[in-house]
Amino acid sequence: MPYLPIDPKDLGRTYEAVIRVNSQSGKGGVAYVLKADYGLDLPRGLQIEFSKRVQEVTDRTGKEVTSAGIWSLFEDTYLRRDGIQLADYSIFPEPRAPERRRIAAVVAINGEERQIEGVGNGPIAAFVDALQRECDIELTVVDYREHSIGAGADAQATAYVQVCGSGEATLYGVGIDGNIVTASLKAVASAATRISQRTDGQ
Repeated sequence: MPYLPIDPKDLGRTYEAVIRVNSQSGKGGVAYVLKADYGLDLPRGLQIEFSKRVQEVTDRTGKEVTSAGIWSLFEDTYLRRDGIQLADYSIFPEPRAPERRRIAAVVAINGEERQIEGVGNGPIAAFVDALQRECDIELTVVDYREHSIGAGADAQATAYVQVCGSGEATLYGVGIDGNIVTASLKAVASAATRISQRTDGQ
């Protein structure tokens, strides 16, 4: 008897309904949900890092986590509104070294705004330099990825940075914005927040 393909819609189901994330799920299930439902194509290292966070929750609760629950946890981990937030920035050529860039940024640290400046071979390096000089946050960017969510004028840019602090294992930061440079700097701020919270023992 031949096997006939069946569209889940014919049975009132969807492909997404088959994906269930619990304490036994691997990184693939979590990554699939974020890509299918939210357009995020996580780098492999971030898939591994975040799936461990999801597993901590499912181990603690003993329950499956929904797509909305995964997104809420992702926001709480990487897109927090506390910690270090990029409020504004301008980028200029460095007068004494035209191939380098200077950033003048306004960041809010736990709600308190401060102006910082740094220099580097591009916006990300300059922002990292500013955080190190004026916020005493040591980090080195070891990997960077980006992609768009959607298409056309309303497309959002998503940036992922993998960083390491002083003598620590690497971790990721994520930024989402309509401007790719802004998304990149937000990703660095996200990573810097996570490093500072780790240093503070949170």
